[in-house]
Amino acid sequence: MRKGVIMDIKEQAMKIVEKISKDEKLQKEFKEDPIAAIEKVSGVDIPDDMKDKVVDLVKTGLKADAASGLLGGLKDLIK
Repeated sequence: MRKGVIMDIKEQAMKIVEKISKDEKLQKEFKEDPIAAIEKVSGVDIPDDMKDKVVDLVKTGLKADAASGLLGGLKDLIK
């Protein structure tokens, strides 16, 4: 895979993370059927050989987003 393609996939995954993290309904859909939720948000049919990688990227992004929110909340408490 070309470097540009990998960057585009990561960029798209981060856009998906942003949308899912802000929408409780999408979060529920992602937990129930991650591929369907990602395809719904992105408007793209994910090739079979990329599904696991894309789901892993989005899961990692959601965990990082949640951790960032927790850390931000802790910073507010400490101030």
